[in-house]
Amino acid sequence: MEEVAPIAAGPGAGEKGLKAGALGLASSVAIGVASTAPAYSLAATLGLIVTRVGPQAPVITMLAFIPMLLIAYAYRELNAGDADCGTTFTWATRAFGPRIGWMGGWGIIVADVIVMANLAEIAGVYTYRLFGYESLAESRLWTTLAGVLWIAVMTAVSYVGIEISAALQRGLLTVEVVVLIVFAVTAMTKVYTDPPATAIRVSASWFNPLNVPSAEALTAGLLAAVFIYWGWDTAVTVNEETADSTHIPGRAAVISTVLLLVIYVAVATSAQAFAGVGTEGIGLGNHENADDVLSDLGSAVFGDQGVGVFLTGLLIFMVVTSAAASTQTTILPLARTVFSMAAHKAVPARFARVHRKYLTPTWSTVGMGLASIAFYVLLTLISHDVLADSIESVGLAIAFYYGLTGFACVWYYRRVLTRSTKDFVSKGLLPGLGGLMMLSVFCYAGFHVYADPHYGATSIDLPLLGPTGGVAVVGLGALLIGVVLMLVVTREHTAALKLQRSLLPRKLAPQTAVEAASRYVPADSRSGVGGDWFDLVPLSSTRVALVVGNVRGHGLHAAAAMGLLRASVRVLARMDLPPDEVLSHLDDVARQTSSEWARELGRDGGERRGNGGLRKDGARSDAGPDVAAVTCLYVVYDPVSGRCTMARAGGWPPAVVRADTGTVSFPELPSGPALGLGGQTFQNVELQLPPGSLIALFTDGLTHAVGHDPDEALGRLAETLSRHRRPLEQLCDLALARLLPGPVDDDVAVLLVRTRMLDERHVAQWELASDPAMVAVARAAVTGQLAAWGLDDLSFVTELIVSELVTNAIRYTDGPVHVRLIRDENLVCEVSDTGHTSPHLRHAATDEEGGRGLFLIAQTVYRWGTRYTATGKTIWTEQLVAPTERP
Repeated sequence: MEEVAPIAAGPGAGEKGLKAGALGLASSVAIGVASTAPAYSLAATLGLIVTRVGPQAPVITMLAFIPMLLIAYAYRELNAGDADCGTTFTWATRAFGPRIGWMGGWGIIVADVIVMANLAEIAGVYTYRLFGYESLAESRLWTTLAGVLWIAVMTAVSYVGIEISAALQRGLLTVEVVVLIVFAVTAMTKVYTDPPATAIRVSASWFNPLNVPSAEALTAGLLAAVFIYWGWDTAVTVNEETADSTHIPGRAAVISTVLLLVIYVAVATSAQAFAGVGTEGIGLGNHENADDVLSDLGSAVFGDQGVGVFLTGLLIFMVVTSAAASTQTTILPLARTVFSMAAHKAVPARFARVHRKYLTPTWSTVGMGLASIAFYVLLTLISHDVLADSIESVGLAIAFYYGLTGFACVWYYRRVLTRSTKDFVSKGLLPGLGGLMMLSVFCYAGFHVYADPHYGATSIDLPLLGPTGGVAVVGLGALLIGVVLMLVVTREHTAALKLQRSLLPRKLAPQTAVEAASRYVPADSRSGVGGDWFDLVPLSSTRVALVVGNVRGHGLHAAAAMGLLRASVRVLARMDLPPDEVLSHLDDVARQTSSEWARELGRDGGERRGNGGLRKDGARSDAGPDVAAVTCLYVVYDPVSGRCTMARAGGWPPAVVRADTGTVSFPELPSGPALGLGGQTFQNVELQLPPGSLIALFTDGLTHAVGHDPDEALGRLAETLSRHRRPLEQLCDLALARLLPGPVDDDVAVLLVRTRMLDERHVAQWELASDPAMVAVARAAVTGQLAAWGLDDLSFVTELIVSELVTNAIRYTDGPVHVRLIRDENLVCEVSDTGHTSPHLRHAATDEEGGRGLFLIAQTVYRWGTRYTATGKTIWTEQLVAPTERP
């Protein structure tokens, strides 16, 4: 049977199964520089820049470096916080949510797919020119076939391993840089020793941007120059396959941009000095050569005799290899971006498959190679000038996702910008400026410069808009397609989040027993939303139940399972069961639900159960949540006695801050098994807490964000809760700020309460002997107490309740009987005895003498019930108290 590639084990950085530690700093820098394809970029772009800005081309290459360096700092800082190969997709998702993050990933896909058309075209043209087949180089059909072949070959190289890719890039880049240096030195030497007729000496005006003819020309030139720098971020995209993944990729990105600046300024200056900016011959302003300035310029610089022929051929070969190398390094970030999106459930999970041997993405690599071929063929059919239109349209996508990355860095680190000057500059100021620059260029170019129907080689007549520049149609149209896809793809995430929030308490009702505050923080990607909940359930006799829980899973099914379990908890809580019994019953509910859902969601053989959530082909199933892996913490607090009883099924114990000492502790609460496994028991632990103590309940997502170190997270939580006298809302915000400094991979539910003790003047209790004469004593005592509280109008009903319940207790049980009144918003009357049988409400027949007492009580009180204790049972009733009579 054919072995199927496994799906990424998890969405987190370093969890996807890629080959970790395969690259060092040198390889990362080589990939970063090679991805820009310096020779190819200059060949395809330098002429376009000169035709836009004239002799100011060198300064344009320098100006384009500035936003590149600023965005490189954003990449460095974001990678240090989250070394995920999804880069902009992951970071923008964490900063702004799944929809904006998806568009960031789509921007990368658009830029990479569009540029593949350009890379393939120039590789095809130069391949024929290398062997002297000029006629084939001029044929659209043959250049397209050669380009498709190059994409297929480089896709195969990317498929077989990152180390092979890195070795290939180091070799090709070395040849490329050496030849460019020889070209620049030779050209500049001839300018000052044996200048051709087109030569012009270097002038300071070349480096003055104020000499650019217009703002439109400056914008067009900058966007074209942005293209020649684009690609260095590949060094960060392969972060999960790099040693020291949080630091080396960021350093490689910054180093790559600086090296590119030196190469581009040197070559652009020397080429312009040698060829000039004329519109004829080898002049860089010649529109006929704008898409390929190095082909004719090489023979002019090196000559057509002796070693010059060899160097000219080497220059052409270098452009071929540069385009081919960039094709391969473009597939790397494209495949890994899609791979990360699949791991985060933002695109179909099949794209998250990893090759078992090569440890490279399989479906995403092959799929993106095929998508690039399809777009290349389509663009060849509709565009009059594939090179020019693809270069300038890809500039829009580049500016979009680079700018988004800059803003994501500022927002991601917004809480730490004031920590130090270094943080403010490197995490806020520089990335923010880079983002603003990219946004300005994107808007001005996309909606003004490129939208002009006379701009570029292609114009398209659009409905409602009329004739529009082909560059704007391709660039903006590709991004708009992403908006439509984004709405479809993120629909489940949005629905799950809405369902999750609708099933959680909208607002915690005020309680006598505790003051409460809560927070729910949804995960930032589709892979994390769904299963966490919290609740505060009022119980009898002013007690309250505190609950947090988590269903392992994501999406609509996890949210639905959470809602079912939360409803079950509330029902079980109203039965006044102790925490261990509540969890035991909830375990039955989870186990039964898990079995039912497994049958419904796994009709193809019930594969999910009993196999760790894996299907027979080894892929992880996303059919639904794992209801057999539910964690839950259940706490009951009694404000009359100050006792707190708790039990847990997995998860973390609560954090408790004693009001008298201010010490923070995590009680030694036995960790029961997760709910849904069956056959296990849970254990109660009881604490005596002074009034004003804090109890913090939280799900495990709170401990995942601080470097994946739970001990550090609990330490931060304890430090935050030590300021226990602060308002609860403020404490919640402080805890989230300390433990969740950035966005999160998993949902987080937090419930924070401050305990109260009921005023002893609002509680009255009596112990009665098991003697029928005590019924009258109980009535008199209760009537007197109600008069003291000013509740005389409740005396008649309360006497009836006490008479009936005390009489039954004396008749059917042995031992003393206890009567207790609690004056709160409602009046609570309790009668406790040593019996373990509960009376049942029934309708007595007309000829029966008994059976009507409990029925009368039920008709006269607001609610009533029975709870069992270690020594017997308690029957309680609640009567509504008029607001003017409440304490």
